[in-house]
Amino acid sequence: MEDHATRAMSKERRKDSKSSEATLFREAMRDVQPLTGARRNVDKPVPKARAYSRRRDEAQALQESLAPPPEGADLETGEEMAFRRPGLPIREFRKLKRGQFAVRDELDLHGLNADEALQAMREFIADATAHGSRCVRIVHGKGLGSGPRGPVLRNLVNKWLRRWDPVLAFCTTQPRHGGTGAVYVLLRR
Repeated sequence: MEDHATRAMSKERRKDSKSSEATLFREAMRDVQPLTGARRNVDKPVPKARAYSRRRDEAQALQESLAPPPEGADLETGEEMAFRRPGLPIREFRKLKRGQFAVRDELDLHGLNADEALQAMREFIADATAHGSRCVRIVHGKGLGSGPRGPVLRNLVNKWLRRWDPVLAFCTTQPRHGGTGAVYVLLRR
């Protein structure tokens, strides 16, 4: 612990240091002259900003929102599906999502009812695993013909694939492979 004498000496050194700094500053500023002349009026209000092109920008945005999509635009409806079993490395799942696995076979469910689609998928997955296929694609469609019921096969495929043990993961395909109308399925070997 510091005793009283040591604390007093430390305090005196700090005091001397401050006074010597002040002396040095005054010496350095000895030849400095204060600025003279007109001072800026800081109390004058700053003019309000005006948006010169606001009306034009709003009109252009409205016109663009009402215009039809450009020719060849890839418009998707629905949401993306994604499922990964615990234990599957995330890098494998990312690779699947990027479409980096070679797709060995494909099943198209267009035109099938729910029972037919379930039977076709069971046979397809069993055959793919028997032949050692690692990745397959299932086309379920976007549900545009389902009316107010929404995408029936898409929702059933999502439910069924989660239940089957040979399925390690699945996700919505890249737009070039069907987008939200198909899924990549990663299978056990």
